[in-house]
Amino acid sequence: MADHNSVVTGTTGVRLAYRTAGDPGAPPLVLLHALGETGADWDVVAARFARHWHVHVPDLRGHGLSDRPGDYAVEAMRDDLLGFLDVLGLGRVDLIGHSLGGVVAYLLAAAHPERVGRLVLEDVPAPLPREPAPLTRPDGPLPFDWAAATAVRSRMDRPDPEWWDRLRDITAPVLAVAGGPESPVPQDRIGLLAERIRDFRTVTVPAGHLVHATRPAEFTEAVLRFLRPDGTAGRDTDGRTAPPAGHGCPDAATGGRPKPVPS
Repeated sequence: MADHNSVVTGTTGVRLAYRTAGDPGAPPLVLLHALGETGADWDVVAARFARHWHVHVPDLRGHGLSDRPGDYAVEAMRDDLLGFLDVLGLGRVDLIGHSLGGVVAYLLAAAHPERVGRLVLEDVPAPLPREPAPLTRPDGPLPFDWAAATAVRSRMDRPDPEWWDRLRDITAPVLAVAGGPESPVPQDRIGLLAERIRDFRTVTVPAGHLVHATRPAEFTEAVLRFLRPDGTAGRDTDGRTAPPAGHGCPDAATGGRPKPVPS
């Protein structure tokens, strides 16, 4: 992927770092990482997507090279994303979000349905109250502000009821990629999204919470079948069969970076 760039979002004034890959003339695709990760988490699959889209991969506020403003409301991250799209002139995009990134993505799709063409949620449960779980700071330096982890986890434990109610405002087709029984996310809560989202389907890749990192080939094939329903998911633009996703890429699950904090 290209070197980092940054933009200051007009909606919130927060500076977001981001990288891109692919043809600038191709349709835009935005990848949103999980809590405790950075955009680099998508490197294992970004090259495959860049064959068909101009891929944009931001670091969410409080993560990576983006600003650490101290305010880590998930709604503020949604507004950052809207401003990011506006500054870059991206009118309507496809979105893929993992965990926290998926929450940011569906909040945007609900508040601004005209901005999202298709939406992929990787191991993202319905926004319903849950029992808080212990949260321990990992040792050593972190690629994110630990205050973001505590704020987001607290919000996920007691989400705004409006999040659930407004899921019905999503007009984009939605694919949920579930991680199966190895995931800490209750899988039945992923299925509950179908009660609110009108155009919804689920596929399970039994890889745990880190589906795209643990099984990149299966993840990208499932996503490409959804995002490119014309049947060209497994082929490059010249018609040749594409190699398996993740070919020649390091495995993000074993790349030496701290594991994401489950949101």
